[in-house]
Amino acid sequence: MPPVLMEATALPALFEVLHAEGYTVVGPTARDGAIVVAELESAAELPYGVGVDTEAGRYRLRERDDRAAFGHSAGPQSWKSVLHPARAPLWSADRGADGTVVVSEPEEQHRRYALLGVRPCDLAAIGILDRVLAGGRHADPVYAARRDGNLIIAVECTEPGATCFCTSMGTGPHAGAGFDLAMTELANGDEHRFLVRSGTPAGAEVLARIPGRPADDASIERASGEVAAAATRMGRAMPAQGLPDLLAAARDSPHWDDVASRCLTCGNCTMVCPTCFCTTTEDVTDLTGDHAERWRRWDSCFDLDFSYLHGGSVRTSGQARYRQWISHKLGTWHDQFGSSGCVGCGRCIAWCPTGIDITEEVATLSVLHLAGDDEAGPR
Repeated sequence: MPPVLMEATALPALFEVLHAEGYTVVGPTARDGAIVVAELESAAELPYGVGVDTEAGRYRLRERDDRAAFGHSAGPQSWKSVLHPARAPLWSADRGADGTVVVSEPEEQHRRYALLGVRPCDLAAIGILDRVLAGGRHADPVYAARRDGNLIIAVECTEPGATCFCTSMGTGPHAGAGFDLAMTELANGDEHRFLVRSGTPAGAEVLARIPGRPADDASIERASGEVAAAATRMGRAMPAQGLPDLLAAARDSPHWDDVASRCLTCGNCTMVCPTCFCTTTEDVTDLTGDHAERWRRWDSCFDLDFSYLHGGSVRTSGQARYRQWISHKLGTWHDQFGSSGCVGCGRCIAWCPTGIDITEEVATLSVLHLAGDDEAGPR
C-alpha cells in the first residue's frame, strides 16, 4: 500500500479504529514530570507540544513551539514494561480445611495491545526481546502471551535527544522492519500531519480505515529528509565495530576501578534499559499460612545477590558488577543472541544518578587499549 498523508486531526479516528478492532492502546503521555508509557483511552492523552531535554544524569520536560505529539526522545519506560512486566504472578496455592493444597496458575485475560509511538530504537529492542524471550525452545509464557497479536505503530525520530546514539548502533532513526505501521510526524507552525506507511497486511487494513490521502512526492521527500537529518544530530556515538573484542581485552583494565568509584550499583540503568530481561522469583504468604503466591519480578546484575551461589555471591564488588553489565550488553550478547544488547536509546545515561555515560566509558576503554594500558590493573 502506498504511503498515506494523514492530518493530526485524524488521530482520534485512529484510536477509534484500534478500539473497534479490540486493541488496548498503549502509548506515550506526560505524567509526573516525564513521558511515560500508559494505556490511553483517546488521542487527547498524547503529549502534544511536550519536548524533552536530556543529559547525563538529567531529564526534564519542556514546552515545544509546535503541537507535535511525538516530539520527545525516550522516557524512563520502554515497551518492556508492557511486554515483560516488572512483576507478574506465576502461581498461587491454597490449603483447605482438610489439609489438601490446591495449586492454580493465574488466569490473565488475554489482551491485544496496539503499541503506539514505538521509536526505531525501541522497535529494535522488541526484536531483541523476541529472540531472547520467545525465540528459543522454551518461550517465556508471560512475554509470549503479551506479545501475541500486537499491532506495532512506530514513529520515526526527527529530533533526537542529547543522549541518543541509535545511528551508531544501526537501530534508527529510520524504522526499518518489525512494524505494522510507521509514521513520520511533520509539524511546523499550523501544519501538523503524518506520513504513514504500512509494513504488514494488518497495518494496511488499519491504514485503509483512517482518513487520509495518497502522499505526494514532496511530502515523502520532506519526511525522508527530516529523518536523515536527525541521523546527523545524535548527541552521542558508540564505536560500531570490535566491541566484543575490546571488552574481552579490557577485562583487567584499571578503568573499572574509576567507574566503580562513581557507580552506586543502584540498577537504574538495567531498569530503564529496553532489553535487560533478567528476573528472579519471590514467594509471599498471608498471615495464616494457608495462602501462598509465587511472583516473578525484574532483577538486576547490579544486585549483590544476583550472582549468589551456595556459600556467597560471585561478584561482590561494584567494579565486577558494572563490568559484567557492560561486557554482557556490548560483548557476550553477540555470542548468545547474535547482536548487541544495546540499541542506543540513551536511557541508561539520562537516568544514571551520577551521570555515568556508557559511550564515554567505552571510548575510554578503547583509548586505554590502544595505549596498551588495559592490562595494568589488578588481577
